[in-house]
Amino acid sequence: MSAAVVPDHPWLLPGALTPEARAPRRTPRDWLVDVVAFLLALGWALVAFGDAVSPNPQFAHNAGPSWLVGVDLLAGLACCAALWLRRRWPVGLAVVGLPLALFSVTAGVALLIVVFTVLVHRPLPVGAALVGFHLLTVPLYTAVRPDPSLPYWGTVAWTVMFIGVVVAWAMFVRARRQLVLSLRDRAHRAEAEQQLRVDQARQLERTRIAREMHDVLAHRISLLSLHAGALEFRPDASPQEVARAAGVIRGSAHAALQDLREVIGVLRADTAGGDTGPERPQPTLADVPALIAESRAAGVRVTLVDEVADPADVPTAVGRGAYRIVQEGLTNARKHAPGAAVAVRLAGAPGRELSVEIRNPWPVGPPGPVLPGAGTGLVGIAERVTLTGGRLTHGRDDATGDFRLAARLPWRA
Repeated sequence: MSAAVVPDHPWLLPGALTPEARAPRRTPRDWLVDVVAFLLALGWALVAFGDAVSPNPQFAHNAGPSWLVGVDLLAGLACCAALWLRRRWPVGLAVVGLPLALFSVTAGVALLIVVFTVLVHRPLPVGAALVGFHLLTVPLYTAVRPDPSLPYWGTVAWTVMFIGVVVAWAMFVRARRQLVLSLRDRAHRAEAEQQLRVDQARQLERTRIAREMHDVLAHRISLLSLHAGALEFRPDASPQEVARAAGVIRGSAHAALQDLREVIGVLRADTAGGDTGPERPQPTLADVPALIAESRAAGVRVTLVDEVADPADVPTAVGRGAYRIVQEGLTNARKHAPGAAVAVRLAGAPGRELSVEIRNPWPVGPPGPVLPGAGTGLVGIAERVTLTGGRLTHGRDDATGDFRLAARLPWRA
């Protein structure tokens, strides 16, 4: 016998599949292995029968009674034929073949192949029980078919040793195949975990894009609303003022559409599993003056006090967070306190903190038309600040009565 006697099937781990799944369709390799196993068992049966009927006493020493020779041949041939069923019912064949182990010489190799199959492919307690029963039959077999050339216990020891070699070989094949299955399972699991990490990264990227779009679009749409409201309430405005307002509205609408087009393209590419392409440069603290200028061009009264010596020294994540905080503060001021003056202050140095503060007077009088919103702007800003390890406060300042949005972001040296 060889390790190829037991083919490589997906039912290597016992009890993992149903009996139907444990007998897959034979592959060409399976047919080759089964043919080799059948020929080995049949060849041994014919050799053993030839020895039993040989006139030479040296070969016919343990033939036993004459009637037993014919019965032994039939039993051996039946076991050889039954090997074609060992893939589906190895345990049943092993149990049925136990009585033959008491007297049959011709069925010896076929029975060992069946036991080998059970040890490799079925739970170890089942295989151990079958091996134990076969070991119990060895003394009885030796008594029925004695070997004159060896003493009784010598024959028993030789037979037990041969069975032990087959068991050890089967355990080695079983351990090797289970190791292969374990490595294959680990590879599949690692691949699945990698895919899960990729999916999570995509989901996080979609969430980040949604947050960025909320900040950007809220800012642009508030500019649109501001100028549209000015045109609505000032029908007597000069043509120059109307043209300027219309230009800001057109520019803001074009920028908002461009932002929407980009985010939709990114999300579609992500859904299709394609490459999203390079992203636009993200804003940093150095872009805050341009943001202030954009709001001033829209007619918002904004003052900026920038006490940061070199904005380029601010870490990228911290600078982007500060930019979004200022952007959200200006958007809230335009929404809830239209026409109010807004004060923005930036301060900080490496090794300390970056302080961002936006103030505007608390609105008085009846509330005007309010832009619709999701109400999650400050929530998103708070989460952004928390992720950078900073602190955020917002609300009415009891000392001045202004609305104050302030954040302190860590600025490591």
